[in-house]
Amino acid sequence: MASVTLEKINKTFGSTHIIKDLDLEVADGEFVVFVGPSGCGKSTLLRLIAGLESITDGELKIADGVVNDLPPRERGVGMVFQSYALYPHMSVYENMAFGLKLAKMAKETVDDRVMATARILQLEDLLHRKPKELSGGQRQRVAMGRAMAREPRILLFDEPLSNLDASLRVQMRNEIARLHHRLGSTMVYVTHDQVEAMTLADKIVVLRDGRIEQVGSPQTLYQQPATRFVAGFIGSPTMNFMPAKLLSGAVDGCRVQAPGLDDLALPQDASGESTGADLTLGVRPEHLRLAEAQGENAFEIVNVEYLGNEVYVYLEPKAGDTLLIHRSEAPSRWELGQRVALVPDLEHVHLFDARDRALDIATRRQAA
Repeated sequence: MASVTLEKINKTFGSTHIIKDLDLEVADGEFVVFVGPSGCGKSTLLRLIAGLESITDGELKIADGVVNDLPPRERGVGMVFQSYALYPHMSVYENMAFGLKLAKMAKETVDDRVMATARILQLEDLLHRKPKELSGGQRQRVAMGRAMAREPRILLFDEPLSNLDASLRVQMRNEIARLHHRLGSTMVYVTHDQVEAMTLADKIVVLRDGRIEQVGSPQTLYQQPATRFVAGFIGSPTMNFMPAKLLSGAVDGCRVQAPGLDDLALPQDASGESTGADLTLGVRPEHLRLAEAQGENAFEIVNVEYLGNEVYVYLEPKAGDTLLIHRSEAPSRWELGQRVALVPDLEHVHLFDARDRALDIATRRQAA
């Protein structure tokens, strides 16, 4: 096991700047997940750690040793790719042993490592099979086993579950979580699926345009997003956003007005904003309550989705072009075409300034 330290990492391809002055600490034994939209640099960053791409500028350390110029095989990392990349003519045993044999390890050592890894991944009964005789989940476990058999200090995963169907993804998520618990090894995982990120990670790194937008636990990113981008990216359904005007602001709280809502007294520190400033109000679907419409502040229900244990109610916004979403447990009394009032839970409302940065809550800042 080992820690990973990235200091002012940059990566360019020609004139295209992919990774930009990135700093990050991955602790020994930590499970870190990189998330972000396509093209944000998450897979490139993983390949830099693995040594599959060269670093343009900056310093990469593994267990306090600088590894910028070390080839992949000398970094002590194992990588599981999106495609299984198994040799079709080899058995499961031969696929898992291949890298060890290339390293010229003794036959007894190879056998011990393959069998130990097979026991961890529950592949003992499949060692004689060829990849074509395996299910998708079994193939992915073999790909993981091939990386693990080398006993790397760090395991890297590049969207390993994206080729699996929904039920297999759930199964393999649990397998990977149990594997991390058993091994206690350092793992760095890339995904575009935030469910994987939220369920697997000790720490999530949200990337945007080659920079880190926010780093934190799944709970922190969901409950205290630092920017509107993070607030909208983490969570499904996404956070509701509404334009708002600042009526008054102080260190210990503020008052804002948003179209279709009564004036709201919120705990955010808006002392740095001017009265009348344009803000964005954010509230998650489960923190938006519906009530009988009274007066002009009414929203029309344009769709109701029943999902078994919960219901999503979609509402026409008063401003902007994105529908608002209310989430509640089933059954629901709300119907298509009804007009309703929105009552946000004020303790869970977020405010973002004109630069899309979250306004902090004074009591939270003092506690930190």
